[in-house]
Amino acid sequence: MCGRFTLTSAPAILRHAFNYTEQPNFPPRYNIAPTQPIGVVFGEQSGRHFQLMRWGFIPAWVKDPKTFSLVINARSETVLEKPAFRNAIRRRRCLVPADGYYEWQNANGRKQPFFIHPRDDAPMGFAALAETWVGPNGEEQDTVAIVTTAARQEMAHLHARVPVVIAPRDYDCWLEGEVATQQAIALLQPPPTGSLAWHPVSSEVNRVANDHAGLLLPVDPSEAAEPEKVETSPRRAARAVDERQGSLF
Repeated sequence: MCGRFTLTSAPAILRHAFNYTEQPNFPPRYNIAPTQPIGVVFGEQSGRHFQLMRWGFIPAWVKDPKTFSLVINARSETVLEKPAFRNAIRRRRCLVPADGYYEWQNANGRKQPFFIHPRDDAPMGFAALAETWVGPNGEEQDTVAIVTTAARQEMAHLHARVPVVIAPRDYDCWLEGEVATQQAIALLQPPPTGSLAWHPVSSEVNRVANDHAGLLLPVDPSEAAEPEKVETSPRRAARAVDERQGSLF
C-alpha cells in the first residue's frame, strides 16, 4: 500500500516536471497522510492542470461519506472490475506528484519505517484515480486514490504492494481519456528494478503530527523502531489527521 508520502521539490521544479498551467506555491511536506488535501495533476483539452484533492476516494454513488470506508489506494489488478473505480480508470486518471514514500517492515514484533525514493532524486508521478462526490445539497468534494500493484522481488521484503509510478514519457497516455484505457492499464507496473532506493528512518514518522526534514535521515535500524503504536492503517492515520489537520499550502 501507500499510506504516507513526501513532496519536497520546489514548486518551480514540480511545475516544470509535470508541465501544468497553474503556479501554486507551497512548502515542502515530509509526512503527507490520508484525508489531507494533496496536489493532483490531471489532463484536459486545454493542457495539464494542478488541483488540490482529498486523499481518500469517494465514489459518486456513495450517499453518505461518513458510512463509507476510507479508500486511499486502488489495486491495479481490479480497477476495471471494482464498482468504485471502473468509471474513474476510464475517464478520471490523474497523477500525484511525490518525492518519496514510507513503508513499514515488520521486524521482531516491531514496525520499522523505511523511506523509499528514486535513486536519481527526480520527482515521481504516482498513478491515481479521481472522483468528484456531490452531496444531496449540491456540495462537492474532489477525492483521489493512489494506484498500487504487486512489488518486485527486490522490494517485496518491505511490503507486498508498491505505488505505481508513471514514467514522464507516459504521462500523456495515462492522462488521456477513455480512448486510451487499455494502453493506460498496461502502464500499471511496479517501478523498474533498481530505480528506487530506501533506508530505515526514525519512528517519529509514525505520528502524522511530525512533519520535518529530519524524518528523511537514515538511522540505525536497531535504534529506529519503537514499540509504540504506528499510525499506518488508513483509519488510524485518518483519526490522527482529524486531530491535527494538515494542508499542502
